[in-house]
Amino acid sequence: MRHLMSPLDFSVEELDKLLDLANDIEAHPEKYAHKCDGKKLATCFYEPSTRTRLSFEAAMLNLGGSVLGFHSADSSSASKGESVSDTIRIISCYADICAMRHPKEGAPLVASEKSRIPVINAGDGGHQHPTQTLTDLLTIRSLKGRLNNITIGFCGDLKFGRTVHSLINALIRYDNVKIVLISPEELKVPDYVRDDVLRANNIEFKEVEKLEDAMGELDVLYMTRVQRERFFNEEDYVRLKDFYVLTKKKMELAKDDMLVLHPLPRVNEISVEVDDDPRAAYFKQAQYGVYVRMALILTLLGLADDQ
Repeated sequence: MRHLMSPLDFSVEELDKLLDLANDIEAHPEKYAHKCDGKKLATCFYEPSTRTRLSFEAAMLNLGGSVLGFHSADSSSASKGESVSDTIRIISCYADICAMRHPKEGAPLVASEKSRIPVINAGDGGHQHPTQTLTDLLTIRSLKGRLNNITIGFCGDLKFGRTVHSLINALIRYDNVKIVLISPEELKVPDYVRDDVLRANNIEFKEVEKLEDAMGELDVLYMTRVQRERFFNEEDYVRLKDFYVLTKKKMELAKDDMLVLHPLPRVNEISVEVDDDPRAAYFKQAQYGVYVRMALILTLLGLADDQ
């Protein structure tokens, strides 16, 4: 039995196979409509979520399975003090696979150690968000045709952004990936990402403060929101939340085939006028999230090879 806690839980070869499966699901959805008949997915979300929870549910329903679960800690026995370990033991009696989001880093890992069913980390604090990373990889590969030989800029909250940390960890395994980190001083990428991931793997990267200084060289721009829920005081959040706003004018500085990605939700860091730009791929990205989660569910349930 396998779990998914981090994008690094899959080798590059396994990732390629997973992304191939997701592309096949996109092309031939009818082929997969009954793959999970009789199977149940539990969505255990201790934090609010729209895209991640609903895309997991859509993925399982598209495969013919069913869904049960809770969407906040308040609506579960966690509000009575039940531990994650006990909750997953109970969930294991009811479902075949579980997707868990939790505000505490490492909580899904604790769950996986006590679980009798595969557990998927659907986001743990500011730590990891592996299924968003799989979504991002599928989006880039599908729309650019490759995951190597790219320059990608990460813009906004690079300190608390788990989607950024996860994607950097995954991309450094591909050849000739260059990274541009665009953030204010207060939201720079953590030292462990800079030193233990980028420098330790001899990845070419640079840090800039102005988005305009990086736009012209990017193949992919990965925008993020400044996350109010990760701040300890409102003043810091208010001061930094509008630091970067992607506008039509700034898009004029970019390559004709640059992709704009965003894990969503956005607040105002991408102007709605950018939505009509053919390079804006963030809503396609949300659709790819369903295909990749379908592929992941099939893979972890051992149903991927009988396609």
